[in-house]
Amino acid sequence: MNALLSVSDKTGILEFAQALHALGIKLISTGGTARLLTEQGLPVTEVAELTGFPEMLDGRVKTLHPKVHGGLLARRDVPEHMAALKAHHIDTIDLLVVNLYPFEATVAKAGSTLEDAIENIDIGGPAMVRSAAKNWKDVAVLTDASQYAQVLAELKAGGITRKTKFALSVAAFNRISQYDGAISDYLSSITFEEGNNTPARQLFPAQTNSQFIKLQDLRYGENPHQQAAFYRDLHPVPGSLVTAQQLQGKELSYNNIADADAAWECVKSFDASKDGTVCVIIKHANPCGVALGADPLEAYSKAFQTDPTSAFGGIIAFNRPLDVAAAQAVSKQFVEVLMAPDFTPEALEVFKSKVNVRILKISLPTDGSQGRNAMDIKRVSSGLLMQTSDNHQLTLADLKVVTQKQPTPEQLQDLLFAWKVAKYVKSNAIVFCKGGMTMGVGAGQMSRLDSARIASIKAQHAGLSLSGTAVASDAFFPFRDGLDVVVDAGASCIIQPGGSMRDQEVIAAAAERGVAMVFSGVRHFRH
Repeated sequence: MNALLSVSDKTGILEFAQALHALGIKLISTGGTARLLTEQGLPVTEVAELTGFPEMLDGRVKTLHPKVHGGLLARRDVPEHMAALKAHHIDTIDLLVVNLYPFEATVAKAGSTLEDAIENIDIGGPAMVRSAAKNWKDVAVLTDASQYAQVLAELKAGGITRKTKFALSVAAFNRISQYDGAISDYLSSITFEEGNNTPARQLFPAQTNSQFIKLQDLRYGENPHQQAAFYRDLHPVPGSLVTAQQLQGKELSYNNIADADAAWECVKSFDASKDGTVCVIIKHANPCGVALGADPLEAYSKAFQTDPTSAFGGIIAFNRPLDVAAAQAVSKQFVEVLMAPDFTPEALEVFKSKVNVRILKISLPTDGSQGRNAMDIKRVSSGLLMQTSDNHQLTLADLKVVTQKQPTPEQLQDLLFAWKVAKYVKSNAIVFCKGGMTMGVGAGQMSRLDSARIASIKAQHAGLSLSGTAVASDAFFPFRDGLDVVVDAGASCIIQPGGSMRDQEVIAAAAERGVAMVFSGVRHFRH
């Protein structure tokens, strides 16, 4: 049995090669891999010796030879193939271990050039992988160090199974697809300006090759007559929903996942070290309650107060570990999904009897970021809309007070809180807040006036007074009537992007009504 080893990432390759040698498998290798194994006393046949041809062109040509690809591609069950090998003195290669030049890591480095990228495009590696993967019944192809242990175990048990060989082949073709996609993405983003030979990289490539890995099939989609599955990015962002560990409960549904993502993205927008504990309750992709508290119990109690009716069957997320006191309060209501960075043993014990509650443990990002994707993608008929994600974070220094009346320090904090929440409410969005708590949320209406009215109605149904509240509008007020509605409901200060043709009319209305208004300069449409 012959094994060809040619790896860029040499993690675990020495130990793997030693184990192969101990099993009596002949080792063939290239360049740096061959030197490493030889230095450790392993008998290795270099590819140049096998082919009778030296490595050429700074290593660009070394494995592109019939003695390599013939040994990989020959079908052992076809007599003519085996006769051809014999006639040309070619030995079979039964095991191929290849990982590719680090193209993705190279182009991800700051200051990486087009020349760096080109030199890290592997040619011989993918060619060998494709040959071996095509001939999977006769050749096992390994493209990642994580595969070494299982293959060794099966070799020691008598041979690599057909099932494993096929799985390795699929993984190999997936890796080639990922690699070629990364090259295509990068090169498609390179442009040369007219009359300029200097390459520049544009944000959106001429072709995009997104790669996703299936996590699970789902029972059904948004509705029972639809089929669905859940996929993750090839390289998921730390702290994202796809990294969650489900601790208990039924299988997540399509709608559970969509709403859980909305809840978790909203939770991550608050910094636990600065803002304190936050609880977010989501229903049908919209926040129906968001609140800050000294602890999870206070945060949940305030968030639940906003809209107890909508909170029924909602998705609940915390930015702090859930303790038993908060768990007991949450357990009194019907909840679909409960998320937090962690749960105390006592909190988990509370939900043991509620076996259908889906409990997800997700680590928050530790690098100070919100752990969000760089790009936001939406499917349309036979196409994609792609944009940079709405990751803008507003600070007090960004606010522009446009009325004579100045907001108090407390009002400024409520305005910032309301603005954070409005970012996660479907447009048109109107959010009333006070004391670090949502008091009324109006979402997804065709008219901003109707969103404002709905927010007011919801507050009334919850028995909450909107007197003295701060209001956030995700986009500008095109007329003064929207401002009049929120002030009539009790608002004392307003935050909006500004930018309307009638800004001065709306500012004058705010002055007339005796409320403070600030402009954020940023719009937060969410469709």
